[in-house]
Amino acid sequence: MQAAALLWHLRILSDQPVVVSGIGLVQFLPVLIFAPFGGVIADSFNRRKIMFAAQFTMTLTALLLGILTLLGHIQIWQIYILTAIQSIATSFDLPARQALVSNLVPQKILPNAFSLQSIAFNTGSILGPALSGMVIGYLGQSYVYLINTLTFIAVLGALILMGPVVQETTAPLHGIRNSFSSIKEGIQYILHQPIILSSMILDFIATFFSSANTLLPFVARDILKVGEIQYGWLAAGQSVGGVLVGFFYSQKNNVRHQGRLLLISVTGFGLATVFFGFSASFALSMIALILIGGFDGVSTILRNTLRQIQTPDQLRGRMVSINQIFFMGGPQLGEIEAGMAAQAWGTPLAIITGGIGCMIGVALVAKRWPQLRRYDTADLESQTI
Repeated sequence: MQAAALLWHLRILSDQPVVVSGIGLVQFLPVLIFAPFGGVIADSFNRRKIMFAAQFTMTLTALLLGILTLLGHIQIWQIYILTAIQSIATSFDLPARQALVSNLVPQKILPNAFSLQSIAFNTGSILGPALSGMVIGYLGQSYVYLINTLTFIAVLGALILMGPVVQETTAPLHGIRNSFSSIKEGIQYILHQPIILSSMILDFIATFFSSANTLLPFVARDILKVGEIQYGWLAAGQSVGGVLVGFFYSQKNNVRHQGRLLLISVTGFGLATVFFGFSASFALSMIALILIGGFDGVSTILRNTLRQIQTPDQLRGRMVSINQIFFMGGPQLGEIEAGMAAQAWGTPLAIITGGIGCMIGVALVAKRWPQLRRYDTADLESQTI
């Protein structure tokens, strides 16, 4: 709800695409700085407790957004600062969260676990933006943030009820120098894993060129001529596709040729983005967004699974934290690029050229790392380790 509401809120406060897409830079810079340290901490300390502290911080940022908006004192710079604080919390939450999955289920059912995780995330991403549009339309902007504050009670309660979780940890490191040494160890591991490295670069390239989420308010208001409620459904469109894919893969066993399927799914992601850029109809735009979300859902499940399988538990937090820079840096920086392109060429052309750039990126990655194209867990023992 809050993610969709923030973009709409910024569009109300400013009619400049660069201002709205600037939220991407605000979200990415804290990740770039803090995510590597989040990985070190996730590998050295209790991941469940790390998540609890991060989620509690996000609760406070949502509450402050709600209060400032309700009082009528909210300004763009305040939205930026509170979003940056939330991104710092995310930098510590996500490495602990992703690494925790492998501590909860055996390796052989990791794809099913990540599929169920994808369903949970995308179901919230469907209901959230849809409810966001209705709440903004009927109650007002501030109530989105206040409702989001209350929902964190469920997250914090789930972490408490989860109880102790066994994990392999590295010895806690003290001092900046030791932390940097630990981060370096994680980077060196990834650099020597062509499957993991290529999938991260593929993730960055694809999401950089096909990130048009911040342009959705402009598509809704200026191209499709719809209001808050229809905007909420547009914002939920990608997650509808993600949920459908998640249900399919949660029950699917022995998926073969994962590398080839990953490249095909990201190519489809780019094609659907081009389709979305050409659309001037609400119905066709929804179909395009569902397709985008479906292809992205396939690639997300495959990427998460192959990275977790190929990474030792004591390095998973650092692997996820470094990957966080790629998969958050791509869309966040891509949204800035999309905003600048929209400012210069218009919204449709910015989206269309982004989809084309995504497909070119897939071709370059496939050529540079043929190991990814050939990747198949059935032949895992033959992969370069």
